[in-house]
Amino acid sequence: MKPRIMYIENKETGEARIGRVTFSRTLQTGYYRDKMLQRSGGAGIKGNFFDAETSEEYWVSGCKKRGGDSHWANKVSVNIDEDVREEYWTIIRGLSIPA
Repeated sequence: MKPRIMYIENKETGEARIGRVTFSRTLQTGYYRDKMLQRSGGAGIKGNFFDAETSEEYWVSGCKKRGGDSHWANKVSVNIDEDVREEYWTIIRGLSIPA
């Protein structure tokens, strides 16, 4: 499946990133960097995915044109991976790249 630029937030540490995620055909597994993120059942947890190796919870969602990519209940600072920076600002947000 084609990689997508997604918002990825570690619910354990609060670290949030925008980066390229590749999903399995069934969308039950996402791959980001060295992490294999499994879709969670949703009952009683903060994230919609969890790291298969460490069991840390993650919130993974699509990026929004207006920004505000973080989960509504939790505002955090977001880092953008260098390899997606230009595409995120120009294609997804429709803006010029900030200095």
